[in-house]
Amino acid sequence: MSAATEHRVVIVGAGFGGLEAARHLARMPVRITMIDRRNHHLFQPLLYQVATASLPTSEIAWPIRSLLRSYRNVTTLLGSVTGVDRAGKQVLLEGERPIAFDTLILATGARHAYFGHDEWEPYAPGVKTLEDATRIRRRILSAFEQAEWETDENRRAEWLTFVIIGAGPTGVELAGTIAELAHDTLRGDFRHFDTRSARVILVEAGPRILAGFTEDLSAYAERALKRLGVEVRLGQPVSECREDGIVLGGVLLPARTILWAAGVAASPAAEWLQAPADRAGRVRVEPDLSVPAEPDIFVIGDTAFVADVDGKPVPGVAPAAKQEGAYVAQVIGARLQGKQPPTPFAYRNAGNLATIGKRAAIVDFGWIKLRGRLAWWIWGIAHIFFLIGLRNRLAVALNWLWIYVSGHRSARLITQGQSTTVRKAD
Repeated sequence: MSAATEHRVVIVGAGFGGLEAARHLARMPVRITMIDRRNHHLFQPLLYQVATASLPTSEIAWPIRSLLRSYRNVTTLLGSVTGVDRAGKQVLLEGERPIAFDTLILATGARHAYFGHDEWEPYAPGVKTLEDATRIRRRILSAFEQAEWETDENRRAEWLTFVIIGAGPTGVELAGTIAELAHDTLRGDFRHFDTRSARVILVEAGPRILAGFTEDLSAYAERALKRLGVEVRLGQPVSECREDGIVLGGVLLPARTILWAAGVAASPAAEWLQAPADRAGRVRVEPDLSVPAEPDIFVIGDTAFVADVDGKPVPGVAPAAKQEGAYVAQVIGARLQGKQPPTPFAYRNAGNLATIGKRAAIVDFGWIKLRGRLAWWIWGIAHIFFLIGLRNRLAVALNWLWIYVSGHRSARLITQGQSTTVRKAD
C-alpha cells in the first residue's frame, strides 16, 4: 500500500497499553503516529521508589523514540492533545497542526483525584510522573534537613511527621519505604536528632488497607507495616489538607510532608469525545473497547471503564493495559483483512502483588496466596520481568540487592526546586 492509501492509526499515550498496541500494529500495513506529551515511557509501578530515593529516574523510564525506532511505519510526536474532532477524524494538539486518523486509540492514563478538593494538591502531592516523584523525594529529604536546623522540638516533630493518605498498593509501599528510610537508611546521618524518631502515618477512610486483597493478606500487610513503625489510621477520612498538616476526625494532625495516594481520575478523554463515562471519568467502552457509536475510536488502560466477567471494572494495572492494547490491535487487524472480529475482550488476571518494605510482600494468584520474604522475591522478579532492556533489569536488581543487604539507598539527591533551600531555625 502506498503512503497515500495506508490506513492511518493514531495512538495517544505511550504507556503500557499504547506501546503494546503500537508493537502489534507495526506488523500490519498501517501508518502509525504515536503522540505523547512526554518523550519517555514510564514504568509507573516503581515510581514510588524514585520518590523514596531507592532508584534513580533513568532506571524506570525510557525514550519513546528508542523503543519504537525499529518500526519504520511508526512516527513519534511530542505534543499535548487538547481534543478530538470526531466528525473530521482529527486529533487536536496544543500549538500544532491537527493529526488526521482512520482509527484512533486513546491510552491517555489517569491523573490524581482529590474528590472535589483540588485545593489540597499543593499540600498533598500524588505520584504519577517523574516530575511528581522527584518533587516528593525533594520534600522528604528536605524535611530531614530542616529538622537538623530546628531547635524547637515541636516544630522538629512536625518536619519528622510523614502522612500518606490512601492505603492502596501505592500508599502502603510509600509508607513502608519511608519508614525504612527514616529508621534504617538515614540512621546516624544527622547530629541533632535521631531519624528513628520520625513518624510515618498511613491514613485510610475504609475499614482496612489494601482493600483489593483478601482480608487475611490485608491483615498481614497491616501487621508488617506496624513492625516497620508505621502508624495505621483506619476508618478516618481526611476533612482538610493544609500546609501545617491534616484534619482527621476534627483534630489537626501536624505534619509538614503529606502525600496523596487516595484516588485517581481518568484523563479528559471522555470530555474530548462527549462519550458516556463513570464517576471517575473513565469512558464506558463497548465489548470490543471501542467508543459507543464511534467504532473507529478505541479507549484502553486507565482511561477506559471495562467490565470484567463478574461485572466489576478491570483494574488499572499494567497487565490489563497491555492486554487491552494487544486486543485492540487484533480488532483493527481483523477489520483490515475483512475477517471476523475477535470475541469480546476478557481480562486474564495474573494476580495481585504489593510490597511492604524491603523484606515483605503479599501475593494473591487466586489459587495460591503468599506472604513474607518469598512473596517479596516473587514481587521483585515480576517487576524486573516487566522492565524494558537487560541493562535496566540488571541495574534495578543490583540496586534492590544492595538495599536488601545493606539498607543503603544511593539515590538520596535533593535536586533543584522550591523545597531545596532549607530555612534555618529562628
